[in-house]
Amino acid sequence: MIRLNPSKPLLIMVLLLGMLVLTVGCGGGSQPPATEQEQSSSGQTEGAAEEPFKVGFMSVGPIGDGGWNFAHHEGKLGLEANLPWGEATFVENIPENQDAERTMVQFARDGCKVVFACSFGYMDYVKKAAAQFPDVYFLNCAHFESGPNYGNYYGRIYQPRYLSGIIAGKMTETNILGYVASHPIPEVIRGINAFALGAQSVNPDVVVKVVWTNSWYDPAAEKEAGRSLIAAGADIIAENVDTAAALQAAEELGKYGIGNNTDMSHFAPKAVLTTPIFHWDKFYTLAVEKIKDGKFDELKNYWGGLDEGVVGLAPYGPMVPQDVIDLVEAKKQEIIEGKWDVFTGPIKDQSGTVRVPEGQRMTDEEMLQMDWLVEGVQGTAQ
Repeated sequence: MIRLNPSKPLLIMVLLLGMLVLTVGCGGGSQPPATEQEQSSSGQTEGAAEEPFKVGFMSVGPIGDGGWNFAHHEGKLGLEANLPWGEATFVENIPENQDAERTMVQFARDGCKVVFACSFGYMDYVKKAAAQFPDVYFLNCAHFESGPNYGNYYGRIYQPRYLSGIIAGKMTETNILGYVASHPIPEVIRGINAFALGAQSVNPDVVVKVVWTNSWYDPAAEKEAGRSLIAAGADIIAENVDTAAALQAAEELGKYGIGNNTDMSHFAPKAVLTTPIFHWDKFYTLAVEKIKDGKFDELKNYWGGLDEGVVGLAPYGPMVPQDVIDLVEAKKQEIIEGKWDVFTGPIKDQSGTVRVPEGQRMTDEEMLQMDWLVEGVQGTAQ
């Protein structure tokens, strides 16, 4: 029998090893556990966690603008909600210069597999970053160029802009509509034209006056532009800028407005008739799933419309008559069913020249490079 000498107690040493997990890279958050299905499909052992699929977002303005940048940030949140294995980072206020390239390069170095550049003016820097990281996919919003690992995406927001024009054309009392516009690029020009055509379809006497702010985000300039248009006789103000400042000017002066990108009714509840909006969560979810499955080429030139639910109209304001709503809903259904689309001729430009003959429809390529304004629009495309 062996006995322990009580004068020499047994010393038991327990070494506790802690594992420090350093999460590095795009997203900076904790990695979510994999579901049983994900573990099975990936071949990982039970209880293991799937490596997050990292995604980077870059916007030109603040997400607090309530408009363009806010809408993309909402899309990022929707992506994370829809795809638990996704991990996303959103960086705001990145100008359309070399800072954009540096930001995208950092995303790639941090392990992002997809980078969304959420502004038209980023494209030159998208191409430069894409050349440096051929295994990363870059997508630029609202542009029209593409290459091996970079592409473009947008929603056919011109469709709900046309529908909002129908509302404005029916509700104006002065037959003068105002439009506060940011930069004279195809995206914005196309929106002005669609709005004007929608208004003219129900009111051939209407004109659309345009004021350019030459900025995506400048609340003071937007508000002043709205005021100047109202002073020029406009009783409804539409916009393609990032904030609701012009709509607030309309409310202050007892006029109506139509917003941009997200439901802006809470900013000017007495003024906002409706807003053409994006549902970016639908696209971002689709894009990341496709890219993860090796199907980038299926979406590298994406332009979804009302039929795909990527764009739409925000709820109508209580001041919009039911007969006008019925008219808009009927036209929307025609577009959804593919029976008709906005840029179907005859369409003339400001000089009276026929740009789209009767019965013909503009191609996507033509619309994506639009640089002229339709008849009845007062302003320049420069």
